Parts: sequence; structure tokens; C-alpha cells
Amino acid sequence: MTRLAVPKTYKLYIGGKFPRSESGRVYEILSHTGEFLANAAQASRKDARDAVVVARGAVGGWSGATPYNRGQVLYRIAELLEGRRAQFVDEIVQSEGVSAQAASAQVDEAIDRWVWYAGWADKYVQAAGNANPVSGPFFNISVPEPTGVVAIVAPQSGGSLLGIVSAIAPALVAGNTVVVIANQAHPLSAISLSEVLATSDVPGGVVNILTGSPAEIAPWLAGHADVNALDLLGAGALDWVDLQIAAAETLKRVLPPENGADAATPALDRILAFTETKTVWHTKGLI
Repeated sequence: MTRLAVPKTYKLYIGGKFPRSESGRVYEILSHTGEFLANAAQASRKDARDAVVVARGAVGGWSGATPYNRGQVLYRIAELLEGRRAQFVDEIVQSEGVSAQAASAQVDEAIDRWVWYAGWADKYVQAAGNANPVSGPFFNISVPEPTGVVAIVAPQSGGSLLGIVSAIAPALVAGNTVVVIANQAHPLSAISLSEVLATSDVPGGVVNILTGSPAEIAPWLAGHADVNALDLLGAGALDWVDLQIAAAETLKRVLPPENGADAATPALDRILAFTETKTVWHTKGLI
């Protein structure tokens, strides 16, 4: 007797839960040879707005955690990725059509990148903050603080797992929350990453993952008044200048698209891209 396979229909990841798209739409995830792998939820503008609401609600708790604690939470994600390494390798091979060796290398680099960013959580403030020289009996100290809710278009080409990790990890280090649009053609890595996040120590709402069309979803995030910043990392194929214009209406900070092998290379600058500098004055003298 031949057993029928049970095809999967994956959902979105919003607020630490896995809701269906409110639109009820799905689209097919195909292998590199055109074979059906699963269905993915096709997020709508309502889903994007819902994700922003929960991301905003999570800002206080995540940004208020100690940097050391954030580093521990991010490191835990790397541990869970390591434990599910074989699954990610298999999905990348099926979806992206690369060799097992190339898929393994991508997963290893993604895990290492998580660890690298986790290590910066309790260090970036010391590297970027400073005591400013002033004339007078004052201390003047500048420190970076998180921007808030960051909307991100993950890379739409290249390694899907490494792309989404490179996009969201630096924003999380500083205490921001994120709403990210996954790689549309190869969303399996993002979906499996959401399952890792759901079983990790990451509070619900800190990371929200939408699958579907960046061309459809990104304009609503760019123009949303409760989104503080916009990372167009993987929006090179979109009309991203219009997205910048929409973001300017609410004074969002915007990072332009990046292309090529060096796109989203790990750097302190990517952590600081979505921080604001707070300067504090304090008088000197006897207490």
C-alpha cells in the first residue's frame, strides 16, 4: 500500500505565534527542479500591520533587558540552529539547488554570525559611546540606544538562511524589534528559523517573519507611522527609491539595498545603523 505524503502549509510568525494570513492566501514553495515542497502563507498588508503592533509592544521589554541578557538570548538561538543543522542543510539543498557541501557551509556561517553578533551585545555601547571633552565642570557622555521597530526586506538572492540572519541579528543586538519580509522564492530557511525562535528564549513579538511578496508588503511597512527604521537590504529589485520617499514621510532612518558577495558583512556599523545617540550632562563636584 502506497502511503500519501502530507503536504505542509506553513504559517506566518507574528508575536511568537503562527497565524495564518488573514487573507487566507498561500503560494507554492518549489524545489530547484520545480517540484512541490510545501505551501507558504502569503502575507497581506493587514498581517504587516499586525506584526508592527506586536513588535511595538515588545520594544520595552527587549530594549530594557540587560545587554548581557540579550547576548545570552541571541547565543541560545545559535545553539538551537546548531541542533537543527541537518534540517537546514536539507532544506537549502532542496530549495536552492546547491550541493550539500555548499549548504553546510552556509548553515555554519549563519550560526557563526549569530555567535559573532551575540558577543557584541554587551560591548557595542563601550565601542560606540564616549565621554565628550567639554569646557567646564561637567561630565558629557554619549551612548547609543535602540531606534525601536525596524522593518527589513531580507535578501532575495543568495543564501536564504545566511541572508535573513545577516538582516535581523544586528538590529536585535541593540534592543530593536523587527518585522522582516523573508526571501520570497526560498522561504523555508526563514520558516524553520521562526520555529527555532519560538522554542528559544526570544520574547514573543521581538522577531516577526512574513512570507510572501516584498513588492506587496514593503510599501505598507515603509509608510507605517509606527515603524522607526527601514532596512532595504534585499530590496534591490523593487522600486526602492519610492520606498525611501514613503519612509521620509515619517522621518524613518533608511538603509539602502546591498548587492554582491560582501552584502551585509558582519560589522559594528550594522549594529549602530539603527541606534540613536543619547547625550547626558552631569555636573562635577562634591556630593
